[in-house]
Amino acid sequence: MVQYNPLQYLPSAEELPDSDDTPVDNELQILIPILLRAILALLWADRMDWFFGVNMGVYYEPDKAAIVPDGFLSLGVERYKARGKLRLSYVLWQEHNIVPQWVLEVVSKTPGNEYDEKMTKYAQIGVLYYVIYNPDYSRRDKHDPFEVYRLVNGVYVRQTGNPVWMPEIGLGIGCEVGTHEGCTREWLYWYDQLSRRLLAPANVIEQERQRAELAQQQLEQERQRAERLAERLRQMGVDPDTL
Repeated sequence: MVQYNPLQYLPSAEELPDSDDTPVDNELQILIPILLRAILALLWADRMDWFFGVNMGVYYEPDKAAIVPDGFLSLGVERYKARGKLRLSYVLWQEHNIVPQWVLEVVSKTPGNEYDEKMTKYAQIGVLYYVIYNPDYSRRDKHDPFEVYRLVNGVYVRQTGNPVWMPEIGLGIGCEVGTHEGCTREWLYWYDQLSRRLLAPANVIEQERQRAELAQQQLEQERQRAERLAERLRQMGVDPDTL
């Protein structure tokens, strides 16, 4: 008997466009998702059950165009599809129909329907958390600069607080001033359950540099202390090298 496999008749990631070919007009649309992904890569270095996409097409139905968030997080999927092979796009029927649990849109100068069409689409797909970051055009759009929505009975409900804890994901999301790639401004960061900001790789490198400098300073202080003690012994007629 011939076994019917419906997946063999569906287009694969290799056969589908990997984006909507719409260029970003705001550098934050790239920098913020990359920062968030870098923090997760450090935090979850030993985990292989997650994927964070940046400006990548999400295909949810075979006969419809992809929707392309600025960033999205999926849990319960393979970190890498195969050895040395990266995703071209995120195709639901190739991901065990696991919908991204978290999606980010960074609003730019060109309105992108973040508050209506995209919000409706993400709700229909079943995205649990939808984050809209709008630091520059919130007055134009009559919204707050930072908004987090949770899907409740098919409808997005605005969540309060900064950061917002997301128990299903095990992370909080919020915004605060920090420095990234030499630029000091407000950025989005991940947080733990106690609202403590999770470190980015650059923060860890800086901490290690400061720790190394402190250790070097302590070593130098010990050396100087030993030299003073040796000199005092010599003044007392004692050769410290014979002790």
